[in-house]
Order: sequence, then C-alpha cells, then structure tokens
Amino acid sequence: MKFAANLGASAFAAAIMLAAPLAQAQAQAPALDEETIDEAEMLMDAGLSSTIGYEVVESLTTEIGPRLAGSEAEARARDWAVAKMTALGLKNVRIDPFDVPYWERGIEEAEIISPYPQSLELTALGGSVATTEKGVTGEIVRFETLADLQDAPMTGLEGKIVFVDEYMTRTQDGSGYGVAVAKRSGAAIEAGKRGAVAALIRSVGTDSHRFPHTGQMRYGEVDRKVPIAALSAPDADQLQRALERGRPVTVRVRLDTVSPGTRPSGNVIGEIPGRTDEIVVIGGHLDSWDLGTGAVDDGAGIGITMGAAKVILESGLKPERTIRIVAFGAEEIGLYGGIHYAEKYAADLDKHIVGAESDFGAGQIYQFQTRFGETKLDRAKEFQRVLAPLGIGPGNNEASGGPDMIGLRGAGVPVVTLKQNGWDYFDLHHTHDDTLDKIDPDDIAQNVAAYAAFVWMAANMDGDFRDPVMMEASQ
Repeated sequence: MKFAANLGASAFAAAIMLAAPLAQAQAQAPALDEETIDEAEMLMDAGLSSTIGYEVVESLTTEIGPRLAGSEAEARARDWAVAKMTALGLKNVRIDPFDVPYWERGIEEAEIISPYPQSLELTALGGSVATTEKGVTGEIVRFETLADLQDAPMTGLEGKIVFVDEYMTRTQDGSGYGVAVAKRSGAAIEAGKRGAVAALIRSVGTDSHRFPHTGQMRYGEVDRKVPIAALSAPDADQLQRALERGRPVTVRVRLDTVSPGTRPSGNVIGEIPGRTDEIVVIGGHLDSWDLGTGAVDDGAGIGITMGAAKVILESGLKPERTIRIVAFGAEEIGLYGGIHYAEKYAADLDKHIVGAESDFGAGQIYQFQTRFGETKLDRAKEFQRVLAPLGIGPGNNEASGGPDMIGLRGAGVPVVTLKQNGWDYFDLHHTHDDTLDKIDPDDIAQNVAAYAAFVWMAANMDGDFRDPVMMEASQ
C-alpha cells in the first residue's frame, strides 16, 4: 500500500486511530436541522394534496402518445417537455441532444399452419431483423428455459423455429425480471447459432391477457441474425398445448421491421437553481415503446419528478443546492440518455450530491433504499424517519437509483431508490395495455410527496453521502 509505505507502519497506524474517531463523529453528526425537517414535512403534505403529477402524465400521454426512441413522436415529446418545464417554473430549461440507432416495427403476423390452423398474437422485439416479405415457416421446437436452449446440441434445429417458453415470476419488487429478460436476446442468438429460421419467446411479463410484451434485444457479434418475437401469455399457452398433443406443429411468422440508421434523441433538463453549484438530480425517461401510450413506463416517472419540482416551487422555498430534473431520452433501447448525461457532465459529477430516477410505474412507494458511503448510513436513517408517515420503510444500501442512473452510479455518485409497489407492473410493461387508466392519482400524489421531501432534504442537509477520502501523503 503506497499510503502506508509513505507514512511508515507506525505513522499509518496512528493516522488510522485518529481518522476512526473523526469518521465516527462525522457519521453521527445530524445532517438535517429541525427547520429542514419541518419544510420537508410541509412539502409532503402539499404533495399528497397536489394533482400536478397526474396532470403531467395525462398531458404527455394524451398530447404525445407513444414515444419510440428516435421517432418523430419522441421529438415532439422533447418540445412538450421544454414547454411543460418552462410553464411549471423551472429555469435553465434545455435539450442535450444525441443520436441513437432507429428501429421501427411494421406488419406482425403469426399463425399455426398445422395441425391446428389458427392465428397467434405476437410482437417483434426491438432491434429484431425482419423476415422475408412472405414470412418464414418452420416446425416449432420448444425449450422450457433459455438455459435448456443454450445446452442444446449445435445441430438438429436447422430450418426450425425455436420457442423458449420460460415463465417470469411475479414479485413486488420486480426481481423476477432480471432472470426472465435474458431470453429476449439469448433466444435469437442461440437459435441463429443452431441454424433455426426464427425464435419465439413467451413474453417477459406476468399478465394473462393477449397483449404481447415488446422490449429491446441485441444480437452482439454473431454470424447469423434471425428474427425474434414475443408471444402473449395465452398464445404461448396455446402453442404449448398444441405441442403436447404429440404431433409436429408448424408455424409461419412475418415481421416487417426496419432499421434505417441513426435519428436524433436527447435529454430535456430543467432546474430549481440553488445558492451553491452542487446538484441533486432526479428524473424519469421520456421515451416509451410504441404499443401503449407509455403511461406507466415511464410517463409516471416524468409526472412524479416534475410534480415534485412544482410542489417545491409553489412553496416559495429556495434550496441551497440546485435541484435538477431530467427527462431522459432513449432509455428503452439502451439507456442512451443516462449514459449521455454522465458523459456530458463528467467534470461536474463530484458536485452531484445524489441521484434518483422514477422508472417502475405508478405504484405507491413502500421502501427507501440507498447507496451511500458506509460512514453516512446514519443519514439514510434520518431521511427514512421523515418519510415514514407516507408508509415508506427502511431499505438496504444496495440501491440502483434507476436505469438512467447507471453512469452516475458507476462514477461513484450516491443514489437512492424510492421503491414502488410493482406487483402488477409487469402486467402492463411494454404492452398495448400501458395506458393512463392504469394510474391511480392518489398513488402518484404519494410519490410526488415522497420525492419532494427527499429532494428538499438532500438539497439542504449538511455534508454529503460519500465516505471521506484519505488523501495520500506527499513523497
């Protein structure tokens, strides 16, 4: 260890002994004063009675509708966000542009040709290549899991259509998604390696309706790309039953997808300026898939975070640190907005105190998770005590912060997750059923209240959430 070598063993030990009480004292010093706590509680009350979060979601989904990344609709959504942030009273409103690969779906058809002719409900996965104009036809070979397909021989699937029939487990926190989503890319990759002409998967979702779930897939560096689509759960069940009869089942699939190159996207940013150059950043993602109107994913996050900002602005309070609201672009196709934000503001990330993204629907928040320095975990408890009246309990210190916080989190910026009840989130996720009627205005208000209080406390507390860094002694 260079630091130890420079100081010498005894000096290093003495430094550690001196640093430990100092770190402990720093950890135990309250971050929040009574005035800040009172203000946070006032903002919670105001948020609970506010309708602004729901009104923002209603405006976005009605006036813009679906917002596929790189599309003309996403461009209109950016203009909408600039106008909305300005009308709400945010300052320094701007668009940070970047380009993304554009993909679009066309005709989508599937049918069992034999032995039980009938149509099937399916949708192409984002990034999938197209079939021929007439489609592709092949005998179905079913695999219960992606792992079963990965373990299959490299021969024997030539000319066939692979069907990965893996189920997703329903959980409150959405933890079943991480396992189930692997087949979105993996099924096409493995099918292509083995000579199949297409791949089908059971939708990555938890519903029982004839609404297939789309989502992004990637081929990576493969020699052969085959088209891939997701069957709705009832249609996956139907295909499974047909196969159980013991006769070969032949299916035709047609996907008219196009990938015409790059298109503009961008992040929209607005601020409540503070007295210092430090930043607390929150946001949601502005884009959505093209099937529903993107109300739950992620119009809700846009409404929640803009709504929290409006509640703070209406209070007349002035934060110490700048509060930055970001409507991230092109999240659905690869977290482009979050990555671009971290790159563009790389020189200022040491001034970012904390970040959080709302991107798990519109259910009530039930837990406050953190990713703080070990010496700052007492600050998590201070925040949790204030948020407890909203029905929010303490969580662990392993928060992701949300998908678009990936760049900030990777650069060491502390993040939090205001964990929402996602029991039915994956019933709606990436489907035609993701529409405004699924959102409860009272649930949105509880989210607005929690975000407003959290942001206010973070913007006005003493100190930060990072562990102290012991500087190396000079040579």
